[in-house]
Parts: sequence; C-alpha cells; structure tokens
Amino acid sequence: MRITDVKISLQNEKKLRAFANIIIEDRFMVRGLKVIQGLDRIFIAMPSRIRSDGASIDIAHPITQAFRREMEEVVLEKYREELERNRVEAKDPL
Repeated sequence: MRITDVKISLQNEKKLRAFANIIIEDRFMVRGLKVIQGLDRIFIAMPSRIRSDGASIDIAHPITQAFRREMEEVVLEKYREELERNRVEAKDPL
C-alpha cells in the first residue's frame, strides 16, 4: 500500500504545526492527520474524536508499525517541503 498524495495546511500554534490529508493508492482519503511538535521530536497524530467519557479515540489509524512509519515519513517530508516553500515565498513574493 502506498500513499499517493499528501496535502499540508500549516498552522501557527504552539504544538499543532499542520493538518494533513492523505490519499492511499489513489482510492482512499484520510483527512485530519495532525503534525505535532512533541517534547523531543515532531510526529503525526491520527484523526480522532472525543468519546462521551472524555477519552480520545482514533477514527482511522495504521494497523502495522511499518505502515505507521511510512505514513509519518511521507507526511513529515511533505510538511518540511511546505515549510520551505512558504519561507521562499515570504522572502520573495513574486
């Protein structure tokens, strides 16, 4: 299974750095992944909702660690590209 597209929406918050939407195999979209700045690294969090008991539960998530790593690598690479693109545009807007 491969991720065929990633869209990044940068955010200007302390821990939330971006939202991401991914398309898997040009057939399945997952919206609302989050790029989070943790204490020692940046990572992605799956889309989730709050249950009636206050607990957070993932709406969608990878089943295997291997696919989770692949998803994180692809999303974070696209996030870095978007950061760089925005830096260049901020320095030289047209």
